[in-house]
Amino acid sequence: MEKRQLRVAHLYGNLLNTYGDNGNLLVLNYLAKKMDVAFDISIVSIYEPFQAEDYDFVFFGGGQDYEQKIVSADLKSKRDELIKYIENDGVLLAICGGYQLLGHYYETADGDKISGIGALDHYTIRQDNNRFIGDVKIFNESFNETYVGFENHNGRTFLGENEQPLGTVLEGNGNNGEDQGEGVIYRNVYGSYFHGPILARNVNLAHRLLKLALDKKYGNS
Repeated sequence: MEKRQLRVAHLYGNLLNTYGDNGNLLVLNYLAKKMDVAFDISIVSIYEPFQAEDYDFVFFGGGQDYEQKIVSADLKSKRDELIKYIENDGVLLAICGGYQLLGHYYETADGDKISGIGALDHYTIRQDNNRFIGDVKIFNESFNETYVGFENHNGRTFLGENEQPLGTVLEGNGNNGEDQGEGVIYRNVYGSYFHGPILARNVNLAHRLLKLALDKKYGNS
């Protein structure tokens, strides 16, 4: 029997790795090996094409505003294929800046407005002289799971149509400090402000993402 394989696109992995969020892929690779699944990671960076049919899992991390401006300019060339991937129920994990850039736009702490690709219907505005920093805990009622992490972001994200939060805030601030939501779920896209990395501290979520990707490719298992 041929070994199962997940083909992974690490979007801008050479530019975006705030707070060691590349560790999310290390966790997934470790778990995949235990399941005898090949987890083949390719960095897809600036000037490199992204083709939706080439990948079974996508990771999109965050960086500082300087790097994210570079990514924002290049991301436009990948927009159509990323939307195709997302609307075909491709599995994607986006953290912090990656989460913001999948939406319509985000505002930097200096007030610059950086375009996203509008693949998801959220937007992010800045705070004046404030950041959300500290431990955060949320509860996902649909999965009956609690997730913990660390947040550090100036942006306040507001979800749009057909989006639901990854969880309800029990401790911390979450997306915007107002509506008690943190992160996003849209189809098979999961976004969050959780650092830590999120999957190292929430292995139940890591297993969930792996199963989604494997079921999408090979059928329910």
